[in-house]
Amino acid sequence: MKTVLAFDFGASTGRAIKAVYDKGTVSYEEVHRFDNIPKTVDGHVCHDVDMIFGEIVKAIDKAGDIDSIAFDTWGVDYALLSADGRLLHEPFHYRDGRTADALEKVFEKITPDELYGETGNQIMNINTLFQLVCDENVQKADKLLFMPDLFAYLLTGKKVCEMSIASTSQMLDMKAKNWSKKVLDKFGITERLFPELCESATVNGEYKGIPVISVAGHDTQCAVAAMPAKTENPAFLSCGTWSLIGCELDEPVMTKQSNALELSNELGANGKINFLKNISGLWLIQETRRNLSETDRKYSYNELEMMARDSERFRSFIDPDDASLSAHGNLPDKIRAYCERTGQPVPETTGQLVRCIYESLALKYRLALEQISQCTGKEFDVLHLMGGGTKDGFLCELTAQSLGIPVIAGPIEATALGNIVLQLIALGEIKSIDEGRRIIAETQSVRTFEEAHTPDWDEAYERFCQIIKK
Repeated sequence: MKTVLAFDFGASTGRAIKAVYDKGTVSYEEVHRFDNIPKTVDGHVCHDVDMIFGEIVKAIDKAGDIDSIAFDTWGVDYALLSADGRLLHEPFHYRDGRTADALEKVFEKITPDELYGETGNQIMNINTLFQLVCDENVQKADKLLFMPDLFAYLLTGKKVCEMSIASTSQMLDMKAKNWSKKVLDKFGITERLFPELCESATVNGEYKGIPVISVAGHDTQCAVAAMPAKTENPAFLSCGTWSLIGCELDEPVMTKQSNALELSNELGANGKINFLKNISGLWLIQETRRNLSETDRKYSYNELEMMARDSERFRSFIDPDDASLSAHGNLPDKIRAYCERTGQPVPETTGQLVRCIYESLALKYRLALEQISQCTGKEFDVLHLMGGGTKDGFLCELTAQSLGIPVIAGPIEATALGNIVLQLIALGEIKSIDEGRRIIAETQSVRTFEEAHTPDWDEAYERFCQIIKK
């Protein structure tokens, strides 16, 4: 029997999950949760590391006797350390506005095709490379740590760089699985800035005698590691603040077509390539709810869903990834402005507003899967929807209707379960990710949505595709 503690940190919430593995069964409970609220430092949006680390210590104390600890977090963000191991600046939040013109700065030195051909990452100005070109502390830094590696370092004093989180940076050579010398040289970034790369499921230090393990540091890769797939051609959707939709491949796809379609290659915990698209996710609902609480009233998520269900279908759509919708603040007004700008009916009620978001997400998922099929030749027979989105039955229903294939929702705690499985592999309790997936499939509950795909979804999809091109 082994007891492990999985820290699963999203961009808005941090959680600690204590799990017990005994005779092929995993049982778990949430022992601690906190709001991960950014703070403003010198006019920039930053992560509050001292606050987060305090919550980590609280969670470990609450957990009692445990056999290991591991962290997974959102991707791309990082901390820069001085030679004596201190933070040079609070880690910047990927939604901080300093990268607004980062694309232009990067493309002065390397073309988009060259950059994609080296790294295989969807080109986004939030990626680590784009953040670094806007960071005046880079040349002063001794080491860069991605967020899960930073929290492990604060416990152990050991600096490492786990592969899956490194693969979100736009600096890793996806074929060689090492840092791209071409990219680093273009921007005067020394490879010495990065600690030694390590694989997922590696013990990398101790905290008070407890092994601290590098799992898949990127939460998406933890979720995919827990995918209870049983069919030949499954697709996955890790749905939380962000939606990451894609499939597993043996080799990266780094063509002009996949670049033009903004598809990304990331390293999975099992060494496979996760070929996927980053789409804004439930943050759109979360931010809308937060903004409404400031100007209207505080709605529960259930109230928002019920109002959306009662609203007219296919009235108006947004591109969830439109740049005008990416920053904090006044999201309802920004959505209305988008609809007006694209010649659509402007959402007048809260229900219309929220339904617009839900339907737009479901249609964007369809577009992304069609693009992935074009690049891989794969025809998907099921979508595994994992993470916080599994609790949103309306989104699951709309996604199944939009795609026309079954949507299997669950496990809800896929990210934490992937973290747990990888800890158990490192401890020698489980042999492989495949074995972990079998255990999850046999012991965790899922819901299957097989909603009818009707012709009006095809009509809505055609209109959606036209609108997001405007």
